[in-house]
Amino acid sequence: MVFELYEIGLVAIGTVLFGVAVLPRFVSNRAVSLPLFFVSFGLIVFSLPIGLPPPDPLEQGNATERLAEFGVIVALMGVGLKIDRVPGLREWASTWRLLAITMPVSIAGAAVLGWWYVGLFVPTAVLLGACIAPTDPVLASEVQVGDPGEDDDEETTPDESDREDEVRFALTSEAGLNDGFAFPFTNLAIAIALLGIAPGNWIGEWLLIDVVYRITVGVLAGGVLGWIIARVIFWTDPETQIAQSVQGLEAVAGTLVVFGLTELVGGYGFIAVFIAALAIRNYERSHDYNEALHEISELAEQTVMGIIMMFFGGAIAGGLLSPLTTEAAIAAVAIVFLVRPLAGVAGFVGFAGERGERLTIAFFGIRGIGSFYYLAHGLNEGVFADADLLWALVGAVVLISIVVHGITATPVVNRLEASSG
Repeated sequence: MVFELYEIGLVAIGTVLFGVAVLPRFVSNRAVSLPLFFVSFGLIVFSLPIGLPPPDPLEQGNATERLAEFGVIVALMGVGLKIDRVPGLREWASTWRLLAITMPVSIAGAAVLGWWYVGLFVPTAVLLGACIAPTDPVLASEVQVGDPGEDDDEETTPDESDREDEVRFALTSEAGLNDGFAFPFTNLAIAIALLGIAPGNWIGEWLLIDVVYRITVGVLAGGVLGWIIARVIFWTDPETQIAQSVQGLEAVAGTLVVFGLTELVGGYGFIAVFIAALAIRNYERSHDYNEALHEISELAEQTVMGIIMMFFGGAIAGGLLSPLTTEAAIAAVAIVFLVRPLAGVAGFVGFAGERGERLTIAFFGIRGIGSFYYLAHGLNEGVFADADLLWALVGAVVLISIVVHGITATPVVNRLEASSG
């Protein structure tokens, strides 16, 4: 019997969408990782003798980059729309520590480990560090804050209702921002690969363009476009049947508009999308329409997550992890269990908070789609030695994170909340 790849693809995608809709009913509040189901499904489907070619991120670099990019920007909008805490230096102190201390230390730690222990060349090692910098806003759903306004209570003061649990807030806001702030480090790796290791060849342009200009444009564009989109969204309420049937679609539309316009003027679209989502959320905080916006964006992010995780499982079936050496495998374990936790602890030295909260935040540096994006982007833009080994190493890090963090997230956070409640 000859199997048609198109029909097989329809069955596979349909099964993933069915899983996105049904699985949460069975795994909610359980010690199980939802993305692990989709990775396992992809591993099984692409291993069957039905002629379905497994994905190859090295051969299909552009497609991998664009699919992962779309997954990240949709997730960033969803994350920004659910954060209730008003942005501020003091209010977001845990986030700033994770960005300013934990992320650079994690990058440096992974890069040194890749260069010194695995034997990667310097540009490849720097790219490794940049790839593991972003924590994943999709795969971290078990430790994210709740839906918009979920914690509101008539008996609490406005300040109290705006402050989510610190662990959930820190990990959610970190996942929202460090996906964009990892870009300068990826561009640093590309610059080193193209121009050489000597800082004099690239440091001026890198600091001026990749750090200052692109971050500034991303923040400003996100704030301005987010405010404009919020004005349009909350200008009138949907009253007709058609208007009500598509309510919330503005979240996905706004994501594409903000990202595209920001990238066109040379800014970081990831940063702009998250900032725009925060602007929309804070424009009309008590409006019921926030729930519709969040629901459609969450549906989109979970759908894309399921598809990408299925392809990840398929890539594993096709030999993605085959180039993994013993040293690289040990490095992958060390990145998850040593590099990120130690960097997290360093970031919270002197921070006022419960010890259990600080350790939990330090441990749950969940890796995923953002790592895939930055690796594909880096390899598409520059020439790096041992690209297959790097994909195997990053793939191993993500797989370990999906299994370990996914299984432990719910019980750990629930126990922490119970002990503090």
